[in-house]
This record gives sequence, C-alpha cells and structure tokens, in this order.
Amino acid sequence: MRGMRDHSIRPGHRFARPGCTRRWLPSAPSAIVGTRTICESVMPDLIDFGTLRLKFLQSKETTGGSVDLFEMTLQPNARMPIPHYHESWDETIYGLSGVSTWRVDGNEIDIGPGESVFIKRGVVHGFTNRSNGPATCLCLLSPGALGPQYFKDMAALMAGGAPDPARMKETMLRYGLVPVPS
Repeated sequence: MRGMRDHSIRPGHRFARPGCTRRWLPSAPSAIVGTRTICESVMPDLIDFGTLRLKFLQSKETTGGSVDLFEMTLQPNARMPIPHYHESWDETIYGLSGVSTWRVDGNEIDIGPGESVFIKRGVVHGFTNRSNGPATCLCLLSPGALGPQYFKDMAALMAGGAPDPARMKETMLRYGLVPVPS
C-alpha cells in the first residue's frame, strides 16, 4: 500500500501470530504517527461432515485466542446430534441464507438471513435444518476456544458411518463442550 512500510515480526514478538504483519500508518504522506498490527488469515479451512460443512474464516490461532469465526452450511435434515453447552465461551449465530432451527435453553428459534441468536456459555443448545434447501449461518465463538481441530476430530469420528457415542462424548469434553442427554 502506498505510504505504508511492511516490517517483519520476529518469532516471540508480542505481535507474532500466523499471518500478522506490523505496518506504519502515516496520517499525512510525509509523517509517521503510529503502527498497527494487521492479521490476514491464511484461512479458509474447509471441514466437511457430509450434511454439514464449515469454512473457518478466523480461529483462535489467527486471533490470539480472541474469537473463532466460521461459516456453517447445513444441508436439509442436517442436525447437531447431541445437545450440549460450552463451559468457557459464548456463541453468536447470524443467518446468511435459508433457515436453520436452533433449540436454545428449551426454546426453538428459527434463524433466517439477517437474524441472530446469542447463546451464553452454560446454556444447552443444538440445531437442525428442517427446510428443503441448505441453510448457511455465520458462527462466532468468543473467546476463541475450539479452532478447526475440534471439528476435524469430530469429522474423522463420523467418517466411518455411525460414530461411537462414547468417543464422541470424550472428544466433546476434551474441547470444552458438555453433552446433555436429550
């Protein structure tokens, strides 16, 4: 960019995160007044469960633990098979296309384009797509706690057909999701 100088960030520096650069930002063409850290994601990381597809846009690794941000597409009849809650993060869902149904603390909420729901940590929830077409939403976890690895581990468990419920529960608990009997 004109008027900006890129500077390498040494490993171990307080701004050293994958995809981050430190740039000088001039307020006028000839004056340097400050710096800013710019993080450009090396995402997207695509994870496919068959009827469920995630595209990671930012993760705990790229944001220094601040957020996980991913787009989730649910095919018709896709669902989260195990109601659960999160121990240490909140989740916000924003509808992009189609309609997904979220069961939050016993209440069913349809999320369409432009609609959102906030799920506080500790609140039991799950989701499904009861419509005839795909539903896509943006999911924001704050602070970032999962990253793509949890979903990759779950996809691997589900790749061989019907997953072992005990292994699914163990994986969920390892990442801070607490399954709740339905």
